Amino acid sequence: MTVAFTTLGCKLNFAESSALGKALMARGHTRAKAGEEADICIINTCSVTDAADHKDRQMIHRIRRQNPHAILIVTGCYAQLKPDEIAHIEGVDYVLGQDEKFHLDAFVEKLEASTSRDLDISKISLSPIREVEDFHGAYSKDDRTRCFIKVQDGCNYFCSYCTIPLARGKSRNPSIASLVQQAKEALEGGAKELILSGVNIGDFGRSTGEHFIDLLRALDGIEGDFRIRISSCEPNLLTDEIIDLVANSTHFAPHFHIPLQSGSNTVLKIMGRRYTRELFAERVAHIKAVMPHAFIGVDCMVGVRGETEACWNEYVEFIESLPVSQLHVFTYSERANTRMLEMDLEVVPLKERERRSKVLHEISARKTEAFYTAHRGYEATVLWESAKKDGRMFGFTENYIKLSCPYDKSKVNTFERVTVNA
Repeated sequence: MTVAFTTLGCKLNFAESSALGKALMARGHTRAKAGEEADICIINTCSVTDAADHKDRQMIHRIRRQNPHAILIVTGCYAQLKPDEIAHIEGVDYVLGQDEKFHLDAFVEKLEASTSRDLDISKISLSPIREVEDFHGAYSKDDRTRCFIKVQDGCNYFCSYCTIPLARGKSRNPSIASLVQQAKEALEGGAKELILSGVNIGDFGRSTGEHFIDLLRALDGIEGDFRIRISSCEPNLLTDEIIDLVANSTHFAPHFHIPLQSGSNTVLKIMGRRYTRELFAERVAHIKAVMPHAFIGVDCMVGVRGETEACWNEYVEFIESLPVSQLHVFTYSERANTRMLEMDLEVVPLKERERRSKVLHEISARKTEAFYTAHRGYEATVLWESAKKDGRMFGFTENYIKLSCPYDKSKVNTFERVTVNA
């Protein structure tokens, strides 16, 4: 059968879709070509915000229009959280939960053996997420250069605004030995950059009694010409020991992505975050002390309940004071089954949320420009990618500065020492 995947959301979803596709191809199925109507369409969804849910629904309708005769399967976080809502969308044939999607190859085998869409199974196949214990590994290659490796899944934190634990389940992980083997396979396949991905990767070790720092040491010990990036890591889990390892590493890039969410301790407490802004500032200061050229990306949320004008002003002042490189700004949206909805707190009007988001986006643009300006003349190593636009190719330095040069096919997936003139 021909199969088409559509993936929304985080890199973890893309890694998982890649793994699911590989399993189906191993069973003899083929990927539908661009513009070709598929026999089966699989949509792997995101549900981090209401806006993400809206995009999911739009995509479901679009895929159905483009593939009117295909069997349409919806899975991912949106499917786990709101299966009944999805099942009532016209054109959806099956809804698979987070655990069920990893048995997609067997599910498709049943579809192939059937003579009709009406299999002897429910339209919705979904296990309660709290009962899901298995870790399903995955990695995906992005343009042959990067490889996103799933090292952890789930989250035990239950922040007051977040549904991710309800969609992904409890924190779990594979062994360090298995991840080292997976990394070696990716490198043998041509990858030059490994990106460690997960829901809460700093919490690695819940399933195996190991520790995140031990995983980093093991990966750093692999021989070869490649580099590694750590995806988002909670500030309370990003220890000085981890920062120092990256600073003295053979392979780890001086690039950090740290969720802040608010610069007000009052709001951080409302959110149920496990750190203060003082701790966050200490982490940033230590990174800059041992790696002055490090790129630091920061997740910021605006407009949560309880974010008063005073808290907001405190937030902006704190963000302005941090020597970070970029902000990833999210506007708060009310999510069912979260504790924040039960709190008697001031509600920030939607227009004010949008205004605050715009303020942080403007601060982010200034900080990114300043980071680039400060690195003009800096000697760095760029990894060139295959994408071509207007006769130019692109790549990123170890500290995540995007550069371009005239397209040269021989440079694709190679490192080059350059002087930054961004």
